[in-house]
Amino acid sequence: MVINWYPGHMVKARREIQNSLKLVDIVIILLDARAPFSCRNRDLERMVGQKPLIMVLNKMDLADAGCTERYIEELAREGLQAVAVDAITGKGMSQVLKAIGQTYKPLADKMLAKGRRVRPARVMVAGVPNVGKSTFLNCLVGKKVAKTGAKPGVTRGKQWVRVREDIELMDTPGLMWPKIESEEQGLKLALLEVIGENAYHEDQVALYLVKILREKRPEVLKEKFRLADIEGTDEEILQAVGRKRGYLIKGGEVDFYKTCHMLLHDFRKGSLGRISLD
Repeated sequence: MVINWYPGHMVKARREIQNSLKLVDIVIILLDARAPFSCRNRDLERMVGQKPLIMVLNKMDLADAGCTERYIEELAREGLQAVAVDAITGKGMSQVLKAIGQTYKPLADKMLAKGRRVRPARVMVAGVPNVGKSTFLNCLVGKKVAKTGAKPGVTRGKQWVRVREDIELMDTPGLMWPKIESEEQGLKLALLEVIGENAYHEDQVALYLVKILREKRPEVLKEKFRLADIEGTDEEILQAVGRKRGYLIKGGEVDFYKTCHMLLHDFRKGSLGRISLD
């Protein structure tokens, strides 16, 4: 399953971000903490160029804590500053503010050396769709200033928001790259709702999730869904989950669509526990 999801508004979003980069001092790229490397938009990173970059791994509450630590260490080896946060509760936000302050200090020192007044740091918040950019901005500011939504691409246009006297944030539309080359990466992005539901089939993504659970969290299948045996094919396991849940249709057959939908929903809401994909 090769997923290509690059709606027309992505072209506009790319152009808008590119034009706005010259207005900012620092770029924050939000990633989903469950699969930060699969969520990295290399095209966006190339656009940023020499601007200071801070990687923020959002939704850390849904990711395996040990994996998140390793992801941050790996990004650090690339020379990238990274912070993990939960934008819903605000956990990790103080580290974001600290990172912005440290990153902006050399620029502020240059202004002072030239006898200029130090203006607020101008920070762009960017990333792929549905990683929680607007929720992140609202949390950082402390009030609802950006529209949020469960569907990719809710944010429209750029918004400048004063966080404190020394920081101004620019929210931007989610930006995808034109083509997803790897089938597994496409499945991860579909599982995380980074790409729109029209770009994939739920049954394929649900079967991929069963595969992940069998490899990484077999206890979820055994304990949450009360499966004594997780041998057999991924489809057989999914059928067994549906039967345990009582999702049956006429003739006693398992309602496969309802089972797939339930499993994806439970993963996305964190009901299956903290699971990392990368």
